[in-house]
Amino acid sequence: MDRAKQLAATLLSQRGEASGAQVARELHHVLRALDADDRHHFQRHLATEFQPDEAALRAAAERYLADATAEAAAALARAGDPPRQELLRRMNMAPGGTGALIAMRSEIASFLRGEPELRLLDADLKHLFASWFNRGFLELRRIDWQSPAAVLEKLIAYEAVHEIKGWDDLRRRLAPDRRCFAFFHPALPGEPLIFVEVALVQGLATAMPPLLARQTDEAAAQAQAMCADTAIFYSISSCQDGLRGISFGNFLIKQVVEELKAEFPQLKRFSTLSPVPGFRRWLGQRLANGSDPDAALLPQLESSGWWNDPAQSETLRAPLLRLCARYLTRQPSLRIDPVARFHLGNGARLERVNWLSNNAPRGIRESFGIMVNYLYDHDSIEDNHEAFVRDGTIVRSPEVDALLKAYSNQP
Repeated sequence: MDRAKQLAATLLSQRGEASGAQVARELHHVLRALDADDRHHFQRHLATEFQPDEAALRAAAERYLADATAEAAAALARAGDPPRQELLRRMNMAPGGTGALIAMRSEIASFLRGEPELRLLDADLKHLFASWFNRGFLELRRIDWQSPAAVLEKLIAYEAVHEIKGWDDLRRRLAPDRRCFAFFHPALPGEPLIFVEVALVQGLATAMPPLLARQTDEAAAQAQAMCADTAIFYSISSCQDGLRGISFGNFLIKQVVEELKAEFPQLKRFSTLSPVPGFRRWLGQRLANGSDPDAALLPQLESSGWWNDPAQSETLRAPLLRLCARYLTRQPSLRIDPVARFHLGNGARLERVNWLSNNAPRGIRESFGIMVNYLYDHDSIEDNHEAFVRDGTIVRSPEVDALLKAYSNQP
């Protein structure tokens, strides 16, 4: 531990790039040898010991207050820049330094609530990553069955929405009527940052089982791709927890749309089939006090296996669909569903709410099996984005409006 602290101080005092890279390499070597408790101690050391010089910061602030010029503002910004950020930049000079810093941010995540001082280190890492991982440095690659096995294994490991159940399942998702694209970064050449899975289909897909069903006939899958009129984005997975809060998904979807349009000019529609991860929790809280008009639904919803009973599930279809539409169209200030915020913020339209689209355990647990289509329409995407960002307007289809009208008309 003492050696790690000494190397950090030396690294910050080094002026030569070559010698700095050597010290950074040794520091990472020492840190890898520490156990988890000692690494945590070092992370606290980074967060608390490398603060801006108080006297210099005060003097710069006083100069700015006396004469608010651009030069004084720049000097104040320099004085407020913590030495910790420069130390992290220099730690990045070592081979593998970027990956080590990403791992550090992932490691401190579980301590942020109880140790607020670590938020300073977290904020500095996030600030640096936002620059190092901006869109200009990212490379879009298609992943197919010929991609390196190490990359394919990472798809199985990182899939966060619909579990990939082994190599046969993965091969289906990379078939001719499917596409998978990922962003990579030069500092992490074999590590996808985020990837999206796409199904090429006819019409708007409203359920997961057909998209995940196994198709062994390559020729049939190729024919399906050539006659498809719709691209369905059915899974988006971030792969690096240490890059949380760094936005890649909006760029990814928009660039993949362009790639697909170039390869399949006949595609007319680009849509998601998305989960609604917060719906069940929201509805449970809403119905729990018993005063809500829909509180009578609660015993049925808590009964085991109702989704496998057609008669019982049919009685729940209309109320759950209208309640889900209400949940999705609340003002964004009311903690809008995270998936909805992502797609609506990207300029998509809330197109359709689908009944029992995913009856896998996770789908039932999160949203009673309901899934949503968000439509990416090239001609309106920018206007939709601006309306959502400006005043929280949620652009939606007439079908969703009909569900909302049914909600407002209930007794």
